[in-house]
Amino acid sequence: MEKLASRMGRLGTETAFDVLVKAKALEARGRSVVHLELGEPDFDTPSNVIQAANSAMEEGYTHYCASAGLVELREAIADHVGQTRSVNIDPDWVVVTPGAKPIMFFLILALVEEGDEVIYPNPGFPIYESMIRFCGGTPVPLPLLEEFEFRFDPEQLESKVSSKTKLIIINSPQNPTGGLLTENDLATVADLATRHDITVLADEIYSCIIYEGEHRSITSIPGMMDRTVILDGFSKTFAMTGWRLGYGIMRPELQTHISKLVTNSVSCTAPFAQRAGLEALANAGGATASMVAEFRKRRDFLVEALNRIPGMSCLYPPGAFYVFPNVRSFGKSSDEIADYLLQEAGVALLSGTAFGAFGEGYLRLSYATSMENLAEGSQRIADGLARL
Repeated sequence: MEKLASRMGRLGTETAFDVLVKAKALEARGRSVVHLELGEPDFDTPSNVIQAANSAMEEGYTHYCASAGLVELREAIADHVGQTRSVNIDPDWVVVTPGAKPIMFFLILALVEEGDEVIYPNPGFPIYESMIRFCGGTPVPLPLLEEFEFRFDPEQLESKVSSKTKLIIINSPQNPTGGLLTENDLATVADLATRHDITVLADEIYSCIIYEGEHRSITSIPGMMDRTVILDGFSKTFAMTGWRLGYGIMRPELQTHISKLVTNSVSCTAPFAQRAGLEALANAGGATASMVAEFRKRRDFLVEALNRIPGMSCLYPPGAFYVFPNVRSFGKSSDEIADYLLQEAGVALLSGTAFGAFGEGYLRLSYATSMENLAEGSQRIADGLARL
């Protein structure tokens, strides 16, 4: 029997997939389950994007390419990021990866050594903490608070910065809460990063899915482009989760090292998928706008439905496609309530603690599903909680 390296014990996972397995097991036994657990757009990839990939394969884009990505896609990404963040970006700042997760993995691997501290949002995407621990760093959770509309307390952030802080991770719009950082929030992070010479990882994967206000990138603050890495991709914006196409934006000296990690791990990102990404950036903006408009309707419906349930309260998230209702009044842990609703009400959703300890007292529901599912799911939740 193989003896695993000790670092494997530090590796976490995404609870959404564990819940999916449990839900599928119930369905295999004949149970009806409404799925509100996965963070994946239920829309099809735009047909012109699919056709671009088909054409690319016919044209021979089926072989190795440069580890940093196709030149034409890197140019298009640089132009897109420059326009959407009001910054000047050259293609040599861009590295294309198979999905956006590798950017956070490679960056933490490249920067964080044993004992270095990384400040990350909590509740937050669980892979942040997993990768920090796996790479030998010390995760320092930054609570996102409902009283701050699921943003952080600036004084609390400052108190967590130390001489060991190597990286600050921010995510806006945010998973799992849908929260959106303000200009003042970003200015606070920028000031601390500048004063203490800290790199910032700005996870902006939901930057195009916003209902109130507008997306603000920390890179628009003077001087922050040089000390920030932007993480973004095509999965959420263009309903391309299975295509595995993401990218990072970073100063060229760092991009060289991240590209080397690409070479050492996956060689490159599928060229035909990159050609599909090129088409998405050029001609799929209308599909994204339609998708966001539908998400807004679903958000409004679901929040209203949840707020009618006695004992439950839910803020309107300004971005992403999740709601994060408060269930503290029921006197049970988030894990207990989530499991109860799956087993007894037939609704698959996630405990807030799937996103960190500060998610206790909350549930995460994804509204990346049909209105019919949201209506049925919210009614089952109401009926289930009435029996709890």
